[in-house]
Amino acid sequence: MKDLVLVVFFIFFVSSSLIVATPWAAQDVELAGVRLPAQKTVAGKSVKLNGVALRKALGFVKVYVAGLYLEKPSKDSNEVIISEQVKYLETHYLTSKATAKKLKNGFIDLMKDCNSSEMFERNKADIELYASWLNKDMAPGLISSSTYIPGKGITLEYQGQIKGTINNPEFVKMYYNYNVGQKADKKIRKALLGN
Repeated sequence: MKDLVLVVFFIFFVSSSLIVATPWAAQDVELAGVRLPAQKTVAGKSVKLNGVALRKALGFVKVYVAGLYLEKPSKDSNEVIISEQVKYLETHYLTSKATAKKLKNGFIDLMKDCNSSEMFERNKADIELYASWLNKDMAPGLISSSTYIPGKGITLEYQGQIKGTINNPEFVKMYYNYNVGQKADKKIRKALLGN
């Protein structure tokens, strides 16, 4: 049964067909009914829209629109991963099929797949803590966002509620590896990097 759940998750969330890259938009971007401003103020810093991705599953199910904001936009994945700057990732869900169980299990599995096994084992407690915050089903119109502030860590806001902050530099690196690293979904990675 567990294998079936994982297969369904990967078919639904890992297969994607439409991606839109936005190389440091000079104006707001609207995609699948979601409007993302070209610039935001996060933690007192001005951040710019680095890239936008639309995830579609099975070729037709719109899953989410995500926008990555950076103080210093970059197409270099390594720069995005290791740079000490405010980073903000905003995800707008477009489906009711993103259940808490799928999101939690999927986050853990993708963190494992996109990082070394040694890193995963060292940071398993923080990975499971973050996953535990994904405790409500998503639905169209609901938003999840993560904010990285240098020296303070990465904070998850989920459905309008601050869930917590993890101040672990290695976990932060793993988190951005999962989004834009070499083992991340290639199309999503490319789009969020504005390529």
